[in-house]
Amino acid sequence: MRKIVRRLVLLAVSVLFLIVVLIGGYVAYMQHQYYRIEDNITLEIEHNQHKVAQIGQTYQAMTYNIGFGAYSQEYSFFLDSAYRQDGTYIEGQYGKGISRDDVWQNTQRSIAIMQQSPVDIYLLQEVDVVADRSYGINQVAEIREAFGNYGSTYASNLHSAFLAYPLHDMHGSVESGLLSLSNLQMDSSKRYSYPASEGFLRKFFDLDRCFAVLRSPVQNGKELVVVHSHMSAYDEGGLVRKQQLAVLNKFLKGEYQKGNYIIVGGDFNHDYCESGELFLGNKRKLEWVYELGDADLETGFRFVVPENRLLTGTCRGSEEAYHPETVYEVIVDGFIVSDNIRATAQIIDTDYIASDHNPVVMNFELLP
Repeated sequence: MRKIVRRLVLLAVSVLFLIVVLIGGYVAYMQHQYYRIEDNITLEIEHNQHKVAQIGQTYQAMTYNIGFGAYSQEYSFFLDSAYRQDGTYIEGQYGKGISRDDVWQNTQRSIAIMQQSPVDIYLLQEVDVVADRSYGINQVAEIREAFGNYGSTYASNLHSAFLAYPLHDMHGSVESGLLSLSNLQMDSSKRYSYPASEGFLRKFFDLDRCFAVLRSPVQNGKELVVVHSHMSAYDEGGLVRKQQLAVLNKFLKGEYQKGNYIIVGGDFNHDYCESGELFLGNKRKLEWVYELGDADLETGFRFVVPENRLLTGTCRGSEEAYHPETVYEVIVDGFIVSDNIRATAQIIDTDYIASDHNPVVMNFELLP
């Protein structure tokens, strides 16, 4: 009997040792593979157009986070969680798209949504180049092919080694970023890094963040500077996002002093419309929803508040599958403009058919 007990204890110790070695080896692998993307990178412009922006002409821009093609209405994401009004805690299920076919269909639906609302400038976030979570579908290539008459530039926003979590549906490795399309001439495009989480574990989940800058000539000799931005979401206390806002404001101040026309578009991951309690569904306000307003911006800039902001949000909670009666929504996607631009905006209500975000379209005019 004692021999059996000794063998069981030895087996248990051996298994525990093996688990520790595997976990330690994996952490070492993640640390070895981890690096921050270099700052101030010149981006390649493909199929550049040659149309110069005109004073007094109306243009349109769209910002749309396509959610790496995963967010069909049935989808929930493992990093998202919420409390229902009755106090029940719920959290998302999936680490990657439900299936390759589902990701493919959602990617094509997002392309169709864009084509149904043709604009001059598209700013797209969470577009995967190659990633396990999107089953290797090159969404950058798919979108570029669908919009072959636009110039385009891609900025890597995040990358990761193989993330073996959640264990039942591992997120895997990711290369994803910001895809910008424009039918206006782009003289240059650059990627600038935002500050990001540096905690030992958190840095593997909240990866690089950046903004891409597109410079287009204007007929009066100035520049139209389009800043394509995607700020952090999983940022406890909002500390990293405050640092990111400071970096953005510093850049905006410099461009404003030059007299340029400046547009910032993208996923701010901030509620800039006081919408955090407009569309609660059956949820409590989500912990990550922090407010942002014109007072937080550099002098001379304002948010373009969507005219239909009381009707729908731009982002749904992804802690569970979408249902219109219970979904939590908030407005975090949109535009900032300098005071030499006249602008209005509308949210396109897609019923979250292809992404956890709705597109926002802005009409804008460069003033003399």
